Amino acid sequence: MYQQIVVLTGAGISAESGLRTFRDQDGLWEEHHIEDVATPEGYERDAELVERFYNSRWQQLHSGTVVPNAAHLALAKLEAEFTGQLLIITQNIDDLHERAGSRRLLHMHGELSKGRCPRSRQTFILRDPFGASNCCTCCIPAQRLRPHVVWFGEMPLGMDSIHDALDNCDLFIAIGTSGTVYPAAGFVDAANHHGAQTVEVNMMAPDRHCQFQYHLTGKAGELVPKLVDTILAGQVIGSESSL
Repeated sequence: MYQQIVVLTGAGISAESGLRTFRDQDGLWEEHHIEDVATPEGYERDAELVERFYNSRWQQLHSGTVVPNAAHLALAKLEAEFTGQLLIITQNIDDLHERAGSRRLLHMHGELSKGRCPRSRQTFILRDPFGASNCCTCCIPAQRLRPHVVWFGEMPLGMDSIHDALDNCDLFIAIGTSGTVYPAAGFVDAANHHGAQTVEVNMMAPDRHCQFQYHLTGKAGELVPKLVDTILAGQVIGSESSL
């Protein structure tokens, strides 16, 4: 019976809800230069270009056409019914985990639904798209809010809490993540080092360098609910009676 679980989710879980990923063949980076829309320097050069990029993502997320899928809902069920400790770490900046009901959640790359004061670093719920009139209420004069998103060259959020959780977990699950971008790519090594069982759920089959002990190939929306049921039934992943 597991006592402490850490789940890492990536773009693949959101893609099943209709959100475009950044790195796939038809991803958002195919249409934009990273240095223009995802770096502090790009924001300093042309804040309006960066705002248009994230406003487009924000508007899609709030269009009413994007909803949590079965994988998001299953993880919320795990949080509600699991008697041990659970932390969901997401690389995604959308709020689909929250909409599904998850609360033990850490957005390591920030949140699209929030803006951040560049002076105080205080965050604000974004009720309107970014623009010159969307300013903080913590400073005089008020500062124009920047996206609360971790850009290239910036430190991911909550790393101390993440490392503490990885040091103490007995099960680490990665869902829909490429496993190529650090520091998240190193989480499986940390979990393995501390004796946790490690499981990957991904559309792509693992390569020979894969560090996960178990790999489930297929859609998150189909596999994660089964995985959650296995955990809640008190079964060990990889046993004859489990998945």
